[in-house]
Amino acid sequence: MPSRKDIQSICIIGAGPIIIGQACEFDYSGTQACKALKEEGYRIVLINSNPATIMTDPDLADATYIEPITPEVVAKILEKEKPDALLPTMGGQTALNTALALADNGTLERLGIELIGADQDAIEKAEDRQKFRDIMDEIGLESAKSRTIHSISEALEGLPHIGLPAIIRPSFTLGGTGGGIAYNREAFERIVREGLDASPVNEVLIEESLLGWKEYEMEVVRDKADNAIIICSIENIDPMGVHTGDSITVAPAMTLTDKEYQIIRNASLAVLRAIGVETGGSNVQFAVNPADGRMIVIEMNPRVSRSSALASKATGFPIARVAAKLAVGYTLDELKNEITGGKTPASFEPSIDYVVTKIPRFAFEKFKGSDTTLSTAMKSVGEAMAFGRNFEESLQKALRSLEKDLDGLNDVVIGSPSHAQEQPHPDQIRAKLSEPTPTRILYIAQAFRFGMSLEDIQACTSFDPWFLGRIQNIVTTEQSIIKNGLPTCPEDWMHIKKMGFSDRRLAQLVKVDESQVNAARHSHNIHPVFKRIDSCAGELPSITPYMYSCYEGDGINPAHSEVEPSAAKKIIILGGGPNRIGQGIEFDYCCVHAAYALKEAGFETIMVNCNPETVSTDPDTSDRLYFEPLTAEDVIALIRAEQQNGEVIGAIVQLGGQTPLKLSHILLEAGIPILGTDPDAIDLAEDRERFQKLLHELNLRQPPNALAYSAEEAVEKAQHLGFPLVIRPSYVLGGMGMEIVQDMDGLKKYINAAIEASDGAPVLLDRYLKQATEVDVDVLCDGDESYVAGIMEHIEEAGVHSGDSACVLPPHSLPYRTVRELEKQSKALAKALNVVGLMNVQFACKKNKDSGEFDIYILEVNPRASRTVPFVAKATGVPIAKIAARIMAGEKLKSFRVQGMLKGMAPDHLAVKAPVFPFSRFAGVDPILGPEMKSTGEVMGLDMEVGQAFAKAQMGAGMTPPLDGKVFLSVKDEDKDELLLIARELEEMKFDLVATSGTCQFLKMNGVRVERVNKVMEGRPNIIDHMINGDIHLMINTTKGTQAHADSQSIRRTALMNKVPYYTLLTAARAGVQAIRAMNNKQIDVKPLQDYLDDAA
Repeated sequence: MPSRKDIQSICIIGAGPIIIGQACEFDYSGTQACKALKEEGYRIVLINSNPATIMTDPDLADATYIEPITPEVVAKILEKEKPDALLPTMGGQTALNTALALADNGTLERLGIELIGADQDAIEKAEDRQKFRDIMDEIGLESAKSRTIHSISEALEGLPHIGLPAIIRPSFTLGGTGGGIAYNREAFERIVREGLDASPVNEVLIEESLLGWKEYEMEVVRDKADNAIIICSIENIDPMGVHTGDSITVAPAMTLTDKEYQIIRNASLAVLRAIGVETGGSNVQFAVNPADGRMIVIEMNPRVSRSSALASKATGFPIARVAAKLAVGYTLDELKNEITGGKTPASFEPSIDYVVTKIPRFAFEKFKGSDTTLSTAMKSVGEAMAFGRNFEESLQKALRSLEKDLDGLNDVVIGSPSHAQEQPHPDQIRAKLSEPTPTRILYIAQAFRFGMSLEDIQACTSFDPWFLGRIQNIVTTEQSIIKNGLPTCPEDWMHIKKMGFSDRRLAQLVKVDESQVNAARHSHNIHPVFKRIDSCAGELPSITPYMYSCYEGDGINPAHSEVEPSAAKKIIILGGGPNRIGQGIEFDYCCVHAAYALKEAGFETIMVNCNPETVSTDPDTSDRLYFEPLTAEDVIALIRAEQQNGEVIGAIVQLGGQTPLKLSHILLEAGIPILGTDPDAIDLAEDRERFQKLLHELNLRQPPNALAYSAEEAVEKAQHLGFPLVIRPSYVLGGMGMEIVQDMDGLKKYINAAIEASDGAPVLLDRYLKQATEVDVDVLCDGDESYVAGIMEHIEEAGVHSGDSACVLPPHSLPYRTVRELEKQSKALAKALNVVGLMNVQFACKKNKDSGEFDIYILEVNPRASRTVPFVAKATGVPIAKIAARIMAGEKLKSFRVQGMLKGMAPDHLAVKAPVFPFSRFAGVDPILGPEMKSTGEVMGLDMEVGQAFAKAQMGAGMTPPLDGKVFLSVKDEDKDELLLIARELEEMKFDLVATSGTCQFLKMNGVRVERVNKVMEGRPNIIDHMINGDIHLMINTTKGTQAHADSQSIRRTALMNKVPYYTLLTAARAGVQAIRAMNNKQIDVKPLQDYLDDAA
């Protein structure tokens, strides 16, 4: 049956900002859904607060609302747009929960809007833990022994029935938020409290421990005619107890017999039918006891999920696209599988003839003091995926795709080796193996190196013996290479390359340079071949442009490669690899736009990336996709394959963050041209010493500074500079290794880490500019002419990483003369660096007390794409990433000016970008900001007034300012004068004020009505008690000095965990108060992005 004709418009809710548990896989699924439904002629209304997504581009939907995803705001949009249907299954838990709230409060019924894809009943059955359990009982599938509770007292009543350890799973949350494993009663009570707080319906499931069981997932798609297919089976290498998003996973499942697979397959389909998901993709998770085969259904997601993106990329089957078509009436047999060129219908179950391994990437180093133990609450910030013809090859490729300085199963230190005891005690090894951490797989390999048996390792880890056998195989081969050296015949070379060993790993094993290994391999004519990911295991001829590398054949006779390079002019676009803090979806956005723009310009575009979550790894995005590690060996091999026919014009390295930039010099040495800004100019800006010389030549100012190559030199230079200082390493992204230090002790504590991060380049010691306004400027340049695309004024003062600061576009408080001077200096830098493409400059503007003018200081310059590019593009309507790609390919800015594309931002609206943080995921971490980036994502607020725009951004970031209630104030002495203005404004708006003794005394002396509240060490009840009791509705807390930071950490942490909006900088607090006033004066208004941009035309 063709698509439904009784509906004309469909609203799609996106997932909002990138957070742990909900990343850019929903940009991928949402983008596919928008395209698929637009093809069918429907009017698409999209709601998403995240500017960094492809799906919020103005040309993807008919009406794009970059607004907070709350039931109240979404209801306003629905009232305005009156769509016929709402598709809630493409935006993760955020979209599902919002849609459910709108169904519960009667909005959908009142407006006559139908839920499609999954109705209210199906969502509730899958998401409500008790309802799901009851339905599983009805269809004869076993669930874990459990109790659903709504209070601590109910939890304690149920504890004797469940026993300890117990698993705590909150209802209607994502990524295991608020959940965990309780091994004792104290932890049980704490995690239950956190779970009840995290659950929007105040409900938690406590269930028996399944620790050590094997975990499997099935990706299932069903249509309204009850056709149902399994897209992919996925097996977690980590046993139960580690969230599936934090586990190493493999597709297809490796350790199931055919009979076991069929049992799980049938159970998956039965779950889908019983829950009532009529159309679309779902994910069902199972646990199997390896001792007796007992199978438990864990849970089911009635929506496209993280695993759906993985399954889509692993098989080539476009789950989100197909699910969107099914939601409007198609059946699977009516849809063509485009990956096979339409040769098979979508009702054919995919079949794969390779192994896929996904490994998560973590950012514990960003959160000092965080616990690296993995549990049922997700903590990873990204993931990498790799393809191989066997598990060993797939695993080693995935490990080097992570960009964590791994080339495979690298050696790790256990214990403290010494001459007296070279090998650790067996108990030290067992301790490392027993603890679920991100590096456990490396400790397993190390245990094999120390001679521990497979059985002993299995007893410590509960890893399946099959996987342990494969790891042991890699270690045994390594030991043979160490003993015998590199292979001396083609057959032996082929054997080790088939196991996934990189040249760099082999070089480490035999202690030679990588280039020597590379030359030795080439001398035996051993090269990878490329295979297609076609969803049919090569059974049907396929034109799919989706490739992966492998080693095949006997080493003597050449193996068949399916690459078939065209005769076209080609441009290679290198992606950003796995998401991480500092390098996320914003860079993928730039790469995707480059692919679109260069296609339009007539080039064949070739994308290289290893991130399964992204739009860049959708085979539709570019003319050809290579799902490969972003290492020199892998990238050069695929470029050589493409050079066999046609012309490779060059590679673009400046759009994917630091990952591709690190390859630029190696690619040049290999004779591969780099398009855009010369890598040496990028190097000049990254190297603190060379950059300092350039600024002196241009007569541009930096804060007083000095360069240091060692800790001793840093101490000497700091004595002359004075404190506070900012430590800035060279060649880092996301502020890695940066610190603000107040004294010599602080410098000595952090300098060694900064020197290590600089990797031989100097560290810059900057005098910290107090009370300076930081500004970001994005520039397009063609080598001659420049265009300033956006000037963003930061809300937080200089010293907070630009990625962690809220910012306003255009600047709202800087005078016109200062803004013009910022433009002038930015253009001078672009010209001096001979930028061809994008450039970002970070300035600090500090008011000169004598002249009254702003002194401008340059903090740093990045002649590459920055994370602000999508935000500027959405705010101004200028597609700067597309234009940058065309400039890199040889076009001039003049041609875009003639086309009217450089029109600038309309003068009657403002855009505010606000960061989103994962602090709640890391117990005990202080949620305070500094020069090292900690945010995972961002939201955008658009409005005609800056207060309203900031309010929208705060709401989108999950920190809605209160309109009334009680405000807690506690600030350092130097902030008290400025706080006085804020306190008076809050008092005027009828807020009650409480403050700690010093702040309270100051405010009272100045006529402000305020009550004193105890600090933590001053007796009970104290401020923490008041927060826990729900008496505090907003907090403003600034501190100075190490001791003061430590004393007030518990206050900030309590505010975070009790969802009390808080500000730790007065500049941010001032903006927050402005937002409260704006919200009190006028209701939030909604308007599509297209209307804002039409005003600019």
